[in-house]
Amino acid sequence: MKRLRCRECGRLRDFEPAYVCEDCFGPLEVAYDLEAIRERVSRHTIADGPASIWRYRELLPAPPGNPVDLGTGFTPLVEAKNLGEALGLDHLYVKNDTLNPTGSFKDRNVAVATNFALSYGFDTLSCSSTGNLAGSVAAYAARAGLRALVFIPADLEPGKVGAASAYGATIVEVDGTYDDVNRLCAELADQYRWAIVNVNLRPFYSEGSKTLAFEVVEQLGWQAPDHIVVPVAAGSRRRPRRFRSWSVLACSMTHRREFTPPRRRAVRR
Repeated sequence: MKRLRCRECGRLRDFEPAYVCEDCFGPLEVAYDLEAIRERVSRHTIADGPASIWRYRELLPAPPGNPVDLGTGFTPLVEAKNLGEALGLDHLYVKNDTLNPTGSFKDRNVAVATNFALSYGFDTLSCSSTGNLAGSVAAYAARAGLRALVFIPADLEPGKVGAASAYGATIVEVDGTYDDVNRLCAELADQYRWAIVNVNLRPFYSEGSKTLAFEVVEQLGWQAPDHIVVPVAAGSRRRPRRFRSWSVLACSMTHRREFTPPRRRAVRR
């Protein structure tokens, strides 16, 4: 059973569209019953799943039935031998997320948010964006049959939202900075029943990021890397929780043996 938990005070609440704790106003995140999940999940059940993020659906806020999907995730983990040699690393890998449907890791987040939005009857998928997220939201909205609304700073280069326009999204230019756009979207989320993925659907949207960590572990032969080098914007991909939740399951999938990472292995993103 999945619930929502406040990251600040720890209070649990029902699994529903919400993103702020009613008691302390802290951010909410999805809480999983990992002990129950480890009884149902194994290497074999994961391997039998689709070659996408949905092979890990037990660890995602996924609705029942087949998800709306564009084939996001399970992107190649490529060994970078020449770069590794130059840096003095024996095992250096690059996770190539440019092979996601819209060329961005944002597809992971939006795939999860879209399916959550559908399961709760939203008819509009939206976001504040400066580029990649706009294209991903527009693509998934088109696939799911939802209206797409994308809010951007008015001075954003047109090329950054060309893909969103091509997928049929309505582009709303806002006079101000990206922070101003975010504040506007937060106000709109309170007034309209819109699924604004990086505002009122953030607890579910952010869950998509961890699938990159899951894939790295699986593609390294069920071992975690010693180090990850990752560019940081929102920072959701660098949270240690992504690997901690996986290591709990890994213990059961290796006959209760300790989940030990390999030595001198690095992954660049």
